[in-house]
Amino acid sequence: MAQPVRAKKHLGQHFLCDEHVAKKIVEALFEKDKTSPVIEIGPGTGVLTKYMINVVPDFLALDIDTESIEYLQNLYPDKKEKIVFSDFLKEDLKKYYPGKFNVIGNFPYNISSQIMFKVLEHRNDVNIVVGMFQKEVAQRLAEKPGTKTYGILSVLLQAFYKIDYLFTVHEHVFSPPPRVKSAVIRLERNSTVKLNCDEDLFFKVVKTTFNQRRKQIRNSIRPLYFSETIVHPLFEKRPEQLDVSQFEELTRFVEENAKIKP
Repeated sequence: MAQPVRAKKHLGQHFLCDEHVAKKIVEALFEKDKTSPVIEIGPGTGVLTKYMINVVPDFLALDIDTESIEYLQNLYPDKKEKIVFSDFLKEDLKKYYPGKFNVIGNFPYNISSQIMFKVLEHRNDVNIVVGMFQKEVAQRLAEKPGTKTYGILSVLLQAFYKIDYLFTVHEHVFSPPPRVKSAVIRLERNSTVKLNCDEDLFFKVVKTTFNQRRKQIRNSIRPLYFSETIVHPLFEKRPEQLDVSQFEELTRFVEENAKIKP
């Protein structure tokens, strides 16, 4: 059966057509873990699915495109229960996997950051993520402190995951070709069980400071407390200069010394 060539324009998705690239993406997961449950996000025409659906012991493909679901269920009639009409962003993933699982996909560009925030919500369940992103987004997630592209998701994800930029993917391997280059990255859960600070406040501190990233932290962090007299050496820096441990330190300081606004 010929694979349909369509673009999910409403999601910013472009279909991967290159088998070599597809195999590399799946191998990037399998070289780390081939036995844990896997959720594939947005399988589309199944270019990744074909390498997992008969291999992974507990595999699930989620898509909100009914045409893709129908196509894949017809292609794998004995695996229909593994191909589900569902929105990953809104789904209660615990109903599928109460334990740990991995995530893979050629992620729709328009919701790739939302997917990563969903992964963060399930950081104690999601062990490995291998995904295709817009190149600039992939670089941002894997970026180190001290650069202009280092941002909120860089810090939050790196607090819990080791992130590797694996390879760049050119436009011509997609149908239709996107206007930007893409890249594949891999996230592996690190050993951090709990941050060395209040985690909810950590998220708030990171987001608050990066929302005014051009300002020194002494100014950008003011929405979180009332006092004008509290000082700290990190207040002299800008948020992109701080690594995860420094954000933990800053969070502890705010929690211990500042009167947090409700």
